[in-house]
Amino acid sequence: MTDATAAHAAHTRREISYSPAWKALGKWAGYLMLALIYFPLLWLVLLSISRDPLSGIPGPFSLQHYRALFASDAWHMPMLASVVIGLIVGLISAVTATIIGRAVPTMKRPGQVLLMFVLPLFVPGMSMGAALFIFGRSVLGLDLGFWSIAVGHYVWAFPYALLIVLVVTLRFDRTLIEAGRDLGASDWQVFRDIEFPILMPGIVSAGLFGFLMSFNEVMRTIFLRGTDETMPVWNWIQAAAQQSQVPIIFSLSSIILLITLPLLSAVFWLLFVRLNRT
Repeated sequence: MTDATAAHAAHTRREISYSPAWKALGKWAGYLMLALIYFPLLWLVLLSISRDPLSGIPGPFSLQHYRALFASDAWHMPMLASVVIGLIVGLISAVTATIIGRAVPTMKRPGQVLLMFVLPLFVPGMSMGAALFIFGRSVLGLDLGFWSIAVGHYVWAFPYALLIVLVVTLRFDRTLIEAGRDLGASDWQVFRDIEFPILMPGIVSAGLFGFLMSFNEVMRTIFLRGTDETMPVWNWIQAAAQQSQVPIIFSLSSIILLITLPLLSAVFWLLFVRLNRT
C-alpha cells in the first residue's frame, strides 16, 4: 500500500468514525432498548411464580398457578391446534420458499418480484384478515376453522420464510450447479448433493420461523377461526374476560416463552453462525 493510499484510508476512517460521546450514547441507548425488550419478559416469568400475579409485583413466590394450569385441560385443544397448524405452515412455508427462493435470483428483475412477495408484510393484520375471510368464504368455499386458519397463517408466514431463504440463495455460487451438470448429474442430483446441503440452514430457519409466526398469530386468526381456538386466541379470550383463571395465563405464557425463544435463537444461529462457517 502506497503512502497516498494509506493516507486516504486513514482520512476516510476519520470521516466515518464517531466521537466518543456519540459512541457512548449509542451503547447506552442499545442497553436501554435491550432492557425494554427483555425486562418485561423476565418480569412475566417472575409474576408466573408469584401468588398474586395480578398485583404486578413479584412475590411471595409459589408454583400454585403452574399446578392449576396442569390440572386444567381447557387449554389442551387450543395448544394442540396451534402446534399442528404451526407445523403444517412451517413445513409448507419452507418447501414453497425454497422452490421460489431458488428461482428469484435467476429472474430478470428479482427486486421487483421480491417486492410483490413482501408487500403483504405491510398490510395491516385487520385488513388482511377481513380480506381472507371474504375470499375464503365466497371464493374458496372454506368453512371457517382449522384449514381457514392455516391458509391465513401461511399467507402471513410465507414472505418471512422467503426472505430467510433468499439470504442463502442470493449468496449461492451458481457455478457449482453448472459444474455438477457438466459432470453429468441430473437436476435432482444437483439439488440433493450440491444445493440442499448449502441451502439447508436457510430452509430449516424458514420452517422454524414459519412455525413461530403461525403459533403466535392472533389478528388474522380472529377473522378466520370460526368457533375454533388457537393458543394465542384462547389466551386473549381469557384475558379479555378477566375470569378467575387469568393468573394461569402468566404461567402458560412463560412456558411458551421458554419454548419459543430457543427456537428463535436456533433460527439466527443457523443463519448467521452456521451459514458463515460454510
